[in-house]
Amino acid sequence: MKATFISYHTLISLNLNFNYNNIGENGAKYLGEGISKCITLNSLNLNLWQNSIGENGAKYLGEGISKCVTLISLSLNLNGNNINVNGANYLGEGISKCVTLFSLNLNLNYNNTRDNGAKYLGEGISKCATLSSLNIDLFINSIGENGEKYLGEEISKLVALTSLNLNLNYNNIDENGAKYFGEGISKCISLTSLNLNLWENRIGENGAKYLGEGISKCVTFISLSLNLNGNSINENGANYLGEGISKCITLTSLNLILNRNNIDDNGAKYLGEGISKCVTLSSLNLDLFSNNIGENGAKYLGEEISKLVTLASLNLNLNNNNIGENGAKYLGEEIAECVALSSLNLNLNYNYIRQNGAKYLGEGISKCITLTSLDLNLYKNNIGENGAKYLGEGISKCVTLTFFNLSLGSNRIGHNGKRIIKKIVIKAKRLILYIHSN
Repeated sequence: MKATFISYHTLISLNLNFNYNNIGENGAKYLGEGISKCITLNSLNLNLWQNSIGENGAKYLGEGISKCVTLISLSLNLNGNNINVNGANYLGEGISKCVTLFSLNLNLNYNNTRDNGAKYLGEGISKCATLSSLNIDLFINSIGENGEKYLGEEISKLVALTSLNLNLNYNNIDENGAKYFGEGISKCISLTSLNLNLWENRIGENGAKYLGEGISKCVTFISLSLNLNGNSINENGANYLGEGISKCITLTSLNLILNRNNIDDNGAKYLGEGISKCVTLSSLNLDLFSNNIGENGAKYLGEEISKLVTLASLNLNLNNNNIGENGAKYLGEEIAECVALSSLNLNLNYNYIRQNGAKYLGEGISKCITLTSLDLNLYKNNIGENGAKYLGEGISKCVTLTFFNLSLGSNRIGHNGKRIIKKIVIKAKRLILYIHSN
């Protein structure tokens, strides 16, 4: 392996995939030595998932990478390799020498870098002054508030950064960690795209506040994705997030995942009010699974979303709430006002909308005259045979529809209901139809 690399003195781009082998630290050593001889390399993609390279293997790789001073693009996938704090330090030192880097993808999921490892990685990355695109995956790495602090402080030094993707799912980040990160991103004045994943941490109401404050300073955002699933965020936290998002007036794409929090009706209202200020939004994904949202929350969301006159794609997940038939009515009425909508994905599983709710949804959807794609999930809503009929009648009026997916499991529509809806909807020409029912 080493000799092969040495012979490639003029190599510009290298992509190596050794995932799920058993190369260990010695294999990483040979790789590092070989890579160090590729003095003209400007793009390196190295995949070593689950290879037990450990601390020493990370050291050898870091040393090798440090010699590649012409690198513009670097991708290191070292998922599940028993890399500890020291290993993260070696990698950070190596990356710090790549001063011409434009794009960096660093995947260290399922390792054990901890707070200090996050610090060393951040310090190394911050030396890459020309970095425009940064992706860091640190899923399950025992990182707490200090690690988030170090990362936030170092990332804030990257004044050329336009795109940031940070995955810290399933760590131990609390409200203080969220504060430090919020302060850090507020200083990234060139940032146009942010994807922040903090699934199952502990940021709570105050953490949501700090993130909202940080986001509000990023007035150049075009794309924003916040994944805050399972973080004990209440209605006040939702309010802070809504206020922050409302300042991102140049947003065209928003992905907001707040599943398994507790924002309730008022939180839904605050989020809707904030989102409605993003007047250039064309794509919206809003996941609010299991948030105690009732009919009023559905009403508030519908009213605010209907104000987005440029919205072309809407994915609304209210699975396992309690919006009822009135909530379905409000959603149906307001969705009908989205005049530019071409794609709609509506998930209302477990919401007790019943027959009348299905009727209201069908009536609303029937007025979406520009709709080409519809994905409707109504599992376990007790809509019955008549509810299926109403849906079918409404959807059949969407004459521009070319794709349709309908999930009606556990709704007591029976064979007759399924037959009716198929008969009505299948009349639409060019329609790709999938119906899942009981």
